[in-house]
Amino acid sequence: MYFGGSIALIAIGAILSFAVRDNFNEVDLTVVGYILMAAGALGIVLSFVAQGQRNAALRRRDDLPPR
Repeated sequence: MYFGGSIALIAIGAILSFAVRDNFNEVDLTVVGYILMAAGALGIVLSFVAQGQRNAALRRRDDLPPR
């Protein structure tokens, strides 16, 4: 999941948590919204970590002397 998907999850979760006032007996939409926002935030953090690892691998390859 990259930035776009993570931001979409945060936006959908915020809409469910703060804007929707519908009630279902089986599902609490506020909790579902908070879960989606947490998943989106985790996705952004993991994207930063993955990007940092990719950049570190590229730097290590560039540091090698030419053959």
